[in-house]
Amino acid sequence: MTTATLSPTMPSKAALFEAQAVKAGARRNRLLSLPALIIIGIFGVLPLLIICVYSFLVAAPYGGVQWQFSTDAYLNFLFQRDIFDDTLQFTPDFLIIYLRSFLFAVVTTVICLLLGFPTAYFMATRPPAQRNWWVLLITIPFWSNLLVRTLAIMFIIRDEGLINNALMALGVIDKPITMLYTNFAIQLGLLYAFLPFMVLPLYSSLEKLDFRLIEAAYDLYATRRQVLWRVIIPLSKPGIIAGCLLVFIPALGAYVTPLILGGGVHLMIGDLIAQQFGSGRNWPLGCAQALILMAAVLVALYFYVRNTSGKVQHG
Repeated sequence: MTTATLSPTMPSKAALFEAQAVKAGARRNRLLSLPALIIIGIFGVLPLLIICVYSFLVAAPYGGVQWQFSTDAYLNFLFQRDIFDDTLQFTPDFLIIYLRSFLFAVVTTVICLLLGFPTAYFMATRPPAQRNWWVLLITIPFWSNLLVRTLAIMFIIRDEGLINNALMALGVIDKPITMLYTNFAIQLGLLYAFLPFMVLPLYSSLEKLDFRLIEAAYDLYATRRQVLWRVIIPLSKPGIIAGCLLVFIPALGAYVTPLILGGGVHLMIGDLIAQQFGSGRNWPLGCAQALILMAAVLVALYFYVRNTSGKVQHG
């Protein structure tokens, strides 16, 4: 008898072929994902690394950086060094601008949600043939540049603008109401710019809603408020979360709208960072401010998504 007897611990040929196939598949998947990883590395990770490195360098006198390690950029975010005795003094100027920017972003997100939810619900409850037209109307502002849209708002709310002229023609006011270059103007511009970012994800979520559940709730004698809070909102929470993120993050770092409608007087984070790379000629401080903003946003989003995800699963 010349046939070799296989040991129970020796893998069979089928198992070896299967293991080799799994390894080949994993190697093929890594090769297929390589272009995406290269793009993410070049356009996502590399700029962040450059900003991180620059934030720990010394500002050059006329812009740029000197290759000397320093933590002054982060220190100067909250403290200023006295030119006489070299002591550190707490200066909350940058912190106030950050808190004001967070307040603008939160108010923008809340108002966009309050306005966008009924708008998206109205769109989702239209006949299917009409829904695409409503989506088209919502996306019309995107057909023009943000700068053009912001300038249009400026022409409407300025002292000689459409609103003041109409109120004075109707005899409601005797002199123009100052709206331009105020916090109201910045808030109005942010709402106009980012409202579609709230409506579209809400509409996408509400369109998939099974409206038979709403009919069942009414059959069980639920009131309109109970249907809204216990059926519609829990089922549309993915769209609410996506819309809030899409509005809050760009509103926090908005640059064009506060610059034009705020007149450079009411600074937000975007303007502050841009000043460091422009007239301030302090690139390390601008990089440090950008990284501090990113860290704060990541921490806030982590807690927000974690809390809301748990509520969605139990909703």
